[in-house]
Amino acid sequence: MTLRRSSLAFLAALLTASLAVADGGGGGGGGGGADSTSSDPDYAKAVQLIESDRYAEAIPLLQAYAAKAPKDANAQNWLGYSLRKTGDLDGAFKHYGRALELDPKHRGAHEYVGEAYLMAGNLPKAEEHLKILDKLCWLPCEEHGDLKKAIASYKANGNKVVAR
Repeated sequence: MTLRRSSLAFLAALLTASLAVADGGGGGGGGGGADSTSSDPDYAKAVQLIESDRYAEAIPLLQAYAAKAPKDANAQNWLGYSLRKTGDLDGAFKHYGRALELDPKHRGAHEYVGEAYLMAGNLPKAEEHLKILDKLCWLPCEEHGDLKKAIASYKANGNKVVAR
């Protein structure tokens, strides 16, 4: 019985560690939350504004923060997200691209750029990012599920994005 308990404890520890690893590399997902950069007042305020759907107000704060921290993939992703939500797809693609240059495994950026490609009518590019998320999310992750749903909705609605 002791061996069985030890084995179960080991498996539980392994699963916990796996979940922690699987959750890394995303950052800046749709749910918001605290990121490692949240101690910066511009960044923290921008995330609060995004969570309140006040994207246009978040953009200058994120731009100011990104100028101070040009290698922060989360800030680039949030900037892309805010620009996409205000209708600036060109700006969104630029910042999602920068986020992915900085962190090719950034799950949030893959999800959001996929959604931007759907808005631009480019289903094959959206599906490319879904395939990348398939590989990054070896355990289920929110970003994969959200992009998969967006693609399914896009196809079900005659290749049109339905506001979400």
